[in-house]
Amino acid sequence: MSQNNHVYPVIWNENRVLLIDQNRLPNEYAYVEISCYEDMAEAIRTMIVRGAPAIGVAAAYGMYLGAREILSENRQQFLTQLEQVAQQLRRTRPTAVNLFWAIARMLQTAYETMGTVDELKKVLLETAITINSEDLQTCQAIGARGLEVLPTNPTQLRILTHCNAGALATAGYGTALGVVRSAWQAGRLVRVYADETRPRLQGAKLTAWECVQEGIPVTVITDSMAAHCMNRGMIDAVVVGADRIAANGDTANKIGTYSLALVAQWHKIPFFVAAPLSTIDLQLTSGSEIPIEERHPSEIYQIGDTILSPPGVEFYNPAFDVTPAELISAIITEYGAVPPSQLKQLLSKQYLSRELA
Repeated sequence: MSQNNHVYPVIWNENRVLLIDQNRLPNEYAYVEISCYEDMAEAIRTMIVRGAPAIGVAAAYGMYLGAREILSENRQQFLTQLEQVAQQLRRTRPTAVNLFWAIARMLQTAYETMGTVDELKKVLLETAITINSEDLQTCQAIGARGLEVLPTNPTQLRILTHCNAGALATAGYGTALGVVRSAWQAGRLVRVYADETRPRLQGAKLTAWECVQEGIPVTVITDSMAAHCMNRGMIDAVVVGADRIAANGDTANKIGTYSLALVAQWHKIPFFVAAPLSTIDLQLTSGSEIPIEERHPSEIYQIGDTILSPPGVEFYNPAFDVTPAELISAIITEYGAVPPSQLKQLLSKQYLSRELA
């Protein structure tokens, strides 16, 4: 994957959506064709498409696919049925706020657009395509802003990341891996250390795959090795993504992120969260209000056909944890990197500039 040969996990092509099947990576690079909203909901639920920004893009297209299936020419009936489509898509993944943000934007577009139902559908497709292209531009901006705040000593950095917040998790560039890409292109990166990220191994499978495609030196470690590597002086900074950020800066990300932040603080290593403004949920005052998705225990006790645990064992499988704001050095957004305490100020400034534009 070079700068001119990105991986795009969500593509609108000839009246259907093409999704990279991330469950098949790294062994097989294949696309799944999605032509109806129910299939899109299933693709999001089963993590064919995953990563908060990519889920948002996929949900936007899912809303259009659902709109396309509505036969009524009556505006009110159309909107009522579109709400039902939205509700089904919302039920797929409860933690990633980009899902709800994209659905809300599509619904708002539908309600604010005047004209025939056919004209509504046309505008909905245009909006989904816009959400897709905006996310790509946003991630490129996050990469540039992240490069500005990475430590300058040493000049050649070794960055640790967790899960996959790269091209596969977005429209095609990445949040945390967007920062990594920018550092690599600027000649400031020596190596990426990728936590394998149990239980679904997105770091070992997806982050490592992306780095290999682009020629970025990458070393996979188990999640439990992070403290050892920091203690040995092997890590200069930690950069992770986010699925939802509360108003106070508390951040939900893949399970294991919280412990990584604690270890980074102990070793005085900067810990950055890279995410677009759309990941910030101002309706939640703190991370304690973020809903945490629990997934099937088979993700823990089974790999392929191999059973890892004896019968009769119980399992607990939360997909995310919440990192308190005080453990985060800065949140890197498309408009700049700020300490969590300044997040509201950054948002207010951006909303005000939009209103004045």
